[in-house]
Amino acid sequence: MSRRYDSRTTIFSPEGRLYQVEYAMEAIGNAGSAIGILSKDGVVLVGEKKVTSKLLQTSTSTEKMYKIDDHVACAVAGIMSDANILINTARIQAQRYTFAYQEPMPVEQLVQSLCDTKQGYTQFGGLRPFGVSFLFAGWDKNYGFQLYMSDPSGNYSGWKAGAIGANNQAAQSMLKQDYKDEITREEAVQLALKVLSKTMDSTSLTSEKLELAEVFLSPSGNVKYQVCSPDVLSKLLVKFGVTQPAAETSWFKLICISFQ
Repeated sequence: MSRRYDSRTTIFSPEGRLYQVEYAMEAIGNAGSAIGILSKDGVVLVGEKKVTSKLLQTSTSTEKMYKIDDHVACAVAGIMSDANILINTARIQAQRYTFAYQEPMPVEQLVQSLCDTKQGYTQFGGLRPFGVSFLFAGWDKNYGFQLYMSDPSGNYSGWKAGAIGANNQAAQSMLKQDYKDEITREEAVQLALKVLSKTMDSTSLTSEKLELAEVFLSPSGNVKYQVCSPDVLSKLLVKFGVTQPAAETSWFKLICISFQ
């Protein structure tokens, strides 16, 4: 039955479903997962990097985390080429608002503006939905720290803790059990790493397979976006008991350093 209605994004099935939008959400389910947690003093984003080959040159830039403006960042799950288009669109919109009003764009207004673009690709013929979901983390003077989740349909909603990508349902249920109000940023990092370690397809959790970013206020009162380095992330994994220190591989690291 669905084959008669899934050739166009603009055609509803008799059950009231848009199959192409649902297929886009299925594509996101095969991507590396990402988790966002709202704490009382910041927002934590953790993402899983999919390492497809040992021969692939690892990028020095982040793969899952992107800074949109000084006060907003996002985590991505899905088709990265689609995500790049939307991220550039969001950056331009944020800069236009700042240029026009001389103040940062409110977080929800920025998210809503981007989701309006995503919704347009589900309503007009000849277009396909963006195969990407976002977790937006930000701070503004109106509502403080905020966490939003959006999907290919153009819907968005505010969350205290959320997950996108592979195994997001399992991660969401774990977050629902373990999340508590008034959680600190350090506790949020611990919870995010714990949930990701139990829901990832990989057997071992290492800093090469993860990205961790935080949005928080500096002592001077400015919004700060910070991405954890691999060394710091490795120490956090050991500190929170997610992985064991790899003392036996230290000789291999020394050999690698000597050849650099």
